[in-house]
Amino acid sequence: MYSCGRVLRQQLASSLKAFSYSRMGSAGSAGAVGPQANIEDDHVKEALKMDKGREAIFISQSVRDLAGKGDHFSSTVTSVEVKFSLMGKHNVVSYVVKISPHRSEDHLADFHLSMMKKENEFFKEILPQLNSELNSLGHSNLRMPRWLYTSLEEDKELIFLEDLRPLGFKVFDCKVGLDVDHTNLVLKELARLHAASLLLKAKTPLQDLAQTFLHIAEDWTSLSENAKKIHNKTCSGSLAGAEALLTNMKGYEVARRWLAKHQNNSLDLVKHFLVRNPKFDVICHGDCWVNNVQFRYSEGKPVDVMLLDLQLNRLASPATDLNYLLYTSLHGKDRKANWRDFLSYYYDSFRSVMEAGGRGMPFTLKELHQEYRKKMEYGMLYGSMTVSLVMRESSSTLDEKKKNPQFLSRFLALYGELIEQERSRL
Repeated sequence: MYSCGRVLRQQLASSLKAFSYSRMGSAGSAGAVGPQANIEDDHVKEALKMDKGREAIFISQSVRDLAGKGDHFSSTVTSVEVKFSLMGKHNVVSYVVKISPHRSEDHLADFHLSMMKKENEFFKEILPQLNSELNSLGHSNLRMPRWLYTSLEEDKELIFLEDLRPLGFKVFDCKVGLDVDHTNLVLKELARLHAASLLLKAKTPLQDLAQTFLHIAEDWTSLSENAKKIHNKTCSGSLAGAEALLTNMKGYEVARRWLAKHQNNSLDLVKHFLVRNPKFDVICHGDCWVNNVQFRYSEGKPVDVMLLDLQLNRLASPATDLNYLLYTSLHGKDRKANWRDFLSYYYDSFRSVMEAGGRGMPFTLKELHQEYRKKMEYGMLYGSMTVSLVMRESSSTLDEKKKNPQFLSRFLALYGELIEQERSRL
């Protein structure tokens, strides 16, 4: 669970562990330490009650920590194994727990709390209403984990969510770009999320969803001035590293100039692409990429997907979600070869929801193409920051990256469309 979400957390906190909550180890720790110690029996009992009903009798709980450090964008993520009895039978269930990682020296503590509140609002208030809209049309719920319990006690904030592992969901290797089948599953869910938000908005057309929901308009782009400086400084390091990789590479002069131009103003660039436009204004995931999804397989083929980590949900253009996904999670050759088909598949999925709700499409497929291309640099920015991170285990130094064909091929492909656009203008 991460990306701007994860990438910003990684950059600001210098914590470069890229594990989603699905990468949990099987070994547990009987004596939880750090933020995990905030998981109390009363919290677990409430989650158990929501999940199994009031008849479930709590017996004990133990933390089952992540395989890695469990360090995430604005939370520590772990799991808890719960023993309980129901109708005279003993059972075991596990839950995912996201915990606010408050530290006295953490200058972004208020920001972390804000993101916890955003995610809680999404799962507890927004998602049920979106699902209600879909269910009324005979459509299934959005493919996301179930919310079970939230505590917002100061300095001990945490959220309990469904553990998807027992249902057969797995992570996808982030170093391997998503193929067409995996990508289409994600695009269909993004389309259903975006469309459902328009159906919800149509119930109160004179009221902005930013007024309906308390935290959806809060965003990391509204950081304090000090945090903005930290963001620009740390992100400039990633972009400078990307520029350095292109040094002396013939044909990538346009990409080098673009990276140099935005090294010290990445936040301004992001805010530019997040300006709301009535024609393209939906509830976006905000952080949808390969490490924030899980897939279920049948005979080796992906048949189902779950979208995770909604702490960056926002009102924005669907093209921001689309570019974010396609630039961070696919190899450039696959994105370039299939982007029109991807947008058509997304558009048809979006339209099926709108038509079922008796609503017309707010934009044409041609207009979606134009919007996607207009926001291409949004995807490039996050692709530039994530590709190096996901490939870091095999290539950590500049020389190693330049000699790693798998990394270099994926990295260079980020800028193909930008170079083509520049050539078309000449």
